[in-house]
Amino acid sequence: MAAINKQTKQLKSMESLMSGSGNSFQSPFDVETPSGAEGWESLYRYYALLSEERREFEESKFWFFDGMHNPEPLYPFDTIMTENWWVAASQMSTRVWALPPALGIDHRIINGYLYISPNSVSDPDKIAERQQYFAKRAGYYFENWDQIFLNWKTKAQDCIDRLKEIEFKPLPEYEPETSVTEHRGVYSSLDMLKSYSRMIENMLEMGSYHFEMLNLGYGAYLTFREYCQSAFPGIADQTITDMVSGIDILLFRPDDELRRLAQLSVDLGVDRVIEENRAPDETLKALETSDAGQEWIAALNEAKDPWFWYSTGSGYCHADAVWMTDLRLPFTALRGYITAIRNGEDVRRPLDQILARREEVTAEYRALLPTDDDRSSFDSLIGLARKVFPFVEDHNFYVEHLHHSIFWSKVRELGDVFVAHKFFDDREDIFYLHRHELYDALYDLIIGWAVGTQPRGELHWKPIIAERRRIRDTLAKWTPPPALGTPPDTITEPLTIMLWGITQETIEEWLGVDVSSATEFRGVAASAGKVRGKARVISDTDQLYEIEDGEILVCRITAPSWAPVFPRIQAAVSDVGGMMAHTAIICREYGLPAVVGTGFATARVKTGDTIEVDGNIGIVRILEEAAA
Repeated sequence: MAAINKQTKQLKSMESLMSGSGNSFQSPFDVETPSGAEGWESLYRYYALLSEERREFEESKFWFFDGMHNPEPLYPFDTIMTENWWVAASQMSTRVWALPPALGIDHRIINGYLYISPNSVSDPDKIAERQQYFAKRAGYYFENWDQIFLNWKTKAQDCIDRLKEIEFKPLPEYEPETSVTEHRGVYSSLDMLKSYSRMIENMLEMGSYHFEMLNLGYGAYLTFREYCQSAFPGIADQTITDMVSGIDILLFRPDDELRRLAQLSVDLGVDRVIEENRAPDETLKALETSDAGQEWIAALNEAKDPWFWYSTGSGYCHADAVWMTDLRLPFTALRGYITAIRNGEDVRRPLDQILARREEVTAEYRALLPTDDDRSSFDSLIGLARKVFPFVEDHNFYVEHLHHSIFWSKVRELGDVFVAHKFFDDREDIFYLHRHELYDALYDLIIGWAVGTQPRGELHWKPIIAERRRIRDTLAKWTPPPALGTPPDTITEPLTIMLWGITQETIEEWLGVDVSSATEFRGVAASAGKVRGKARVISDTDQLYEIEDGEILVCRITAPSWAPVFPRIQAAVSDVGGMMAHTAIICREYGLPAVVGTGFATARVKTGDTIEVDGNIGIVRILEEAAA
C-alpha cells in the first residue's frame, strides 16, 4: 500500500510539473520547493543553481533530468562527480576536439536533482572553423586509436594505483619520533592536507581521462548511425546496433567470474552450502569448515580484486552498494547460476548468436549499396564504430567502478578521522559537506590539534549535518520531471543523443504524454524482441533481490553490475537512456528485448502489472493493471 501511495503522489507531482505550454515544459523557475525542504540551496555551490540574474537565458534552455547517473538528490560531497564531468566532458567537445555542431553540457541543481542541457553551434562559419580543428585532431586519434587506448589503460591504472596508496589516519597525540630524527621539517598536519588534496586531484585527473576518448567514441557511432539512416531510409536503430554488437568487454568480466565460481562450487561439491539462502557472511563461515570450502573461498578472494570493485549504481553516488563490501548481489547471482548449471543449462552469454546476427545484418545492408564508393564508405564507418566501441564500455570499469568505488572508500577513511576528532558522529556524515567545506573543516581540525584548543568544528558541523540530512530526506520524496524549459530546434551533442537518448522525437513524445492515464509509452528500441510478462519496478538496488524469474525489469536506469540479474528476466524497460546506455548494451549482449528512454515508465507502471515490451519498435504497453 505504501508503494502505491508513493506512486500516486509521483503521478500527481509529474502532472503538475509537466504543465508547460503545448510546445514547452514548465519553466525551471516555476518548480516549487517541497514543503519542509526550504533552504535546500544551501547544500550546493552558487554556480550550480538557477539565478535570477541569468533567468532569461536559463528559461530559454532545455533542461533534462540526469536520472541515469544521479537518480536521487545529490549529497553535497557527491557533487564532486557532477562538477568533475561538467568540465571534463564539456571541454573535450568545446575546446579540445572542437566538435563542429556541439559545445558542452551545462548543469543546474533543482530541488537537489541534477538537470543538464546540451549547447550547440548554429553559426555556419563557426561550424566550418571548428571542422578544421576537429578533422585534424580527431583524425589523429582515430588513426592511432588502438595504441592510444593501450596508453589510456596504463594512465588509468596508474591513477588507480596512486589512489590506493592514499591513507587517512587520526592525527597523533605526539608527532612520531622519526619526524625529529629524520628532521623532515614537515609533519602530520601537512601530510593530512596533502593527502586530501591528492585525493581530490586524483578524482579530477580520472575525470579528465574518462572523457579523453569517450566523446570521439560516441561521435564515431553517431556518424555511422547518420550514414545508415541516409543510405537506408527507415532503418531501425536496433538494426544499426546489431552491426556493432557482440563485443568482449571488461564490464562482463565480473559476471563471468561469478559463473566461473558457480561452476567451481559444483565441481568442489560445496554448491549446496552456497545455495542455502543465508547471508553471505554466514555462508562463508560454513564454507570455512571444509577443505573444499576453503579452496572455494580462496578462489573468491582471488577474483574480488579488481572484479568486485563493482558498484550497483552508476558509481557517481557514495551510497550505491559495491560488491567488494556488500556481497548480497553476487551471492544471489551465484545461487541462480548454480541451479542452472546443475540443471544442465548453458549460463554463458549467447555470443555466437549475436555475432552471427551481426554478420548477417551487415552483409544484408552492405549488399544494398549501389556503388563501390558507397561500400567503401560503409566499410570504413562500421570499422571505426566497431573499433571505438570497446573503449566506450571498457572505460566504465576502470573509471566508474574500480576507481570511483575505491575513491568512496578513501573518503570514508577520512570520515573516520573526523569521527575520531569528534567533528562527526558517523563516518557517513562526511558526505553532507561539499569538498571545499571539507578542506575548511580539515584545517579547523588541524588548528585545534596544533594549538591544543577545542576546534570550532566540534560544535559547528553536527547541527548543520543534521539539518542537511533532514532536507535531503525530504527532497528524496519528490519526483523530478524528465524535462523543464524550452525544447531546442536541434540536438547535436553526441552524448546527449547516444547515451541519454534525448532527440527531437523524445521531446515531442514527452510533451504529448498524459502520465496519469497513459497505457503506452514510446522510447528507444534498444534491443530486439517482443514479450509479455509481469513487471517488476525497481527504484532502489535493494529491490533487486525481489526479482522473480521471468519478470520484466522496469527501472530508471540499470547499472552494469546488475548483469547477473539479466539471465532471470524476460526484458528491460528504463526511464532514461539511448542506444549506448548500459541497459541497451547489456540487453543486446544477453539477447533480451529492451525499450529505454521512456521517460515515465516507473511513474506509471506498478510491480505486478502485465506489460508488453516491443524492442523492435520501441513501445511499452500496459495490458492489465495489478489489483491495488
